[in-house]
Amino acid sequence: MMESADGQLFSDALMRAVKEKFHYVDSDFTGRKRLYFDNAGGSFRLKKAVERYAEVDLIPDNPERIHEVARALRAIQQRGVDDARLILNASEGTIYASLTASGAMFQMVEAIAEAVPGTNLVTTVLEHPSSFDAMALYAEKRGKSLRVAKSNRVTGGIDVEEILGLIDSQTCLLSLIYASNITGAKLDLERIVREARAIKPDLYIVVDAVQHAPHGLIDLQKTPVDGINFAPYKFFGCRGSGISWLSSRAAVLPHHKLAAKPVDFWDLGSAAPAQFVVVTEIVDYVCWLGSQFGDSADRRSQYVAGIKAIGLHERALLSRMLNGQGELRGLRGLPGVQVLLDHGDLTRRDLILAIAFDDLAEVEAVREYERRGVIVYERVSTSLYSRRMLESFSLTGAVRISPLHCNSPDDIDTFLKVTADIAESAAVRAAERDAAG
Repeated sequence: MMESADGQLFSDALMRAVKEKFHYVDSDFTGRKRLYFDNAGGSFRLKKAVERYAEVDLIPDNPERIHEVARALRAIQQRGVDDARLILNASEGTIYASLTASGAMFQMVEAIAEAVPGTNLVTTVLEHPSSFDAMALYAEKRGKSLRVAKSNRVTGGIDVEEILGLIDSQTCLLSLIYASNITGAKLDLERIVREARAIKPDLYIVVDAVQHAPHGLIDLQKTPVDGINFAPYKFFGCRGSGISWLSSRAAVLPHHKLAAKPVDFWDLGSAAPAQFVVVTEIVDYVCWLGSQFGDSADRRSQYVAGIKAIGLHERALLSRMLNGQGELRGLRGLPGVQVLLDHGDLTRRDLILAIAFDDLAEVEAVREYERRGVIVYERVSTSLYSRRMLESFSLTGAVRISPLHCNSPDDIDTFLKVTADIAESAAVRAAERDAAG
């Protein structure tokens, strides 16, 4: 697959094969036809991930025993750990599973903020509440100042210089989101890590990769941070766990653990091998996809090829949504529709975008989409998950659109026709209201 600023769509045959591997891409669980464009809130599930989760979770055996089935469960768990490392390209450090990625973020921030000297913590205004609130909580608890990088109202992201300007020799922790879950704007993590450590070489850095992981490559060899998390349920897998990694130096900081466990051990309670088999199924799938574009037998190389193919296909879908195809207008050309924070360089964006209607509020727009068989999500300033980010852009709301790589160009075209119909209907109703006085 050739690199392209506008991406590269899967072939028709591969598109059909990809869709077949997921549940409910073209219809809901009742069989009703629909488009699910809210994958940023929980992605399509791989059929194999759901099947294997059920198979392994049925087994009652405790994996910490010595008998044969227990050993088999430990092997499943270990392979899942190895595959989590593969996703992140992490050779050392500690992998651990928690109930949610949000819970893990609080744990990682707590360990670092409580133990590492310094007078300030640095984060950004675009963080998910799990990381922003954790930073605020432990800054207040330890009497440290919290410095917050402002958003860029053109790119929808955070400028590198804005972050670097807040870091000094007394910064004990930098917390970053890999990509915005409202605008899809990606942070230049490699440059941020390199230049932040030039300011303070021993700076601790944690990253929320929950939103970005299903869309783009993560490589801790190029971005050597101290903590990072992802969520299988937003990554083609199942709900019920968050997967995190800590560097060797972060893993040994004081944290909640059983006293007899190794100093770098972070799991609490009995392991759930079913959660780890889901990670393996995710990696198996991405590697299968990568094998369609090369002949390497190396698992990480296959994974890299697969996730890059996902990124290119999704970029092509994003371009089609924005610009249309042939006589079909894209969002940029639809009367009554505004593309918010519409940065032109698609290589700096994941497959998420925010729009607004001239004549329709966000909540009502979401209802109109559902009436037409499309599921999207309202980001409004009354929501704890949206207010801080929206206000940073001087917005009160947006309709978030988040397809996935298992959506086809035809899906995008259907969405554009539905959007045009909603905008036109809203304009007619607005004109009628104005005429009625």
